Amino acid sequence: MPADDSSAVTDFYDRLAARYDLLATAPVVRGWRELAADALELESGDTVVEMGCGTGANLPYLRERVGSEGRVVGIDLTSGMLAQARHRVERAGWTNVDLVRGDATRPPIERADAVLGSFVVGLLDDPGAAVDRWLDRLTPGGRVAILEAGRSDRLVAAPLNLAFRVFVRFSSPGGWTRVDSPAKELDRRIAAARAALNDRTVDRRDETAALGLVQVVSGTYPPDNPSTA
Repeated sequence: MPADDSSAVTDFYDRLAARYDLLATAPVVRGWRELAADALELESGDTVVEMGCGTGANLPYLRERVGSEGRVVGIDLTSGMLAQARHRVERAGWTNVDLVRGDATRPPIERADAVLGSFVVGLLDDPGAAVDRWLDRLTPGGRVAILEAGRSDRLVAAPLNLAFRVFVRFSSPGGWTRVDSPAKELDRRIAAARAALNDRTVDRRDETAALGLVQVVSGTYPPDNPSTA
């Protein structure tokens, strides 16, 4: 992501952090987060990293699955979002959840059993390269999952697609004002992330919700193809 776009994104989400958390924890959204956490097939004692953890809305679901013996790491570039996430961790009293200010395109981690990207690849200038770096940090046999919202290809979802295009247009960071169709650009970035995941994983799972507007794609990093990072 170019520096000016990165700055626009962080400034945008810094301003919206508190209000964003209300949307991120809405009842219908919780079901999507459960779907993504399940796709990682986590076990007790695992280490799971979330790229672009935002206000920490996924943290309860990830920690529940790795247990008190596991470790959850949330990475985000936006200080306002991380402040909300820290409040969530402190209120819950979790001692095995760490929050790190960092860039999802250059993850400040060495190894993890699972990686989750939640509503983040659409913000990245080169999401395919970012997903490649996530996979490089997975232990062999680990899983990666991407949770995103994009336009549905189902006819019944046509009215929702229209509403979604309007939502994306008016809720996109300032750097996206140069894009003719933010919804199409979002679709392109999601497709690039999915392609990178498909190229390098096995045992892939592709699930949808909200008439296809919400997508969870996941895969396993092959045990016989160890990371090189």
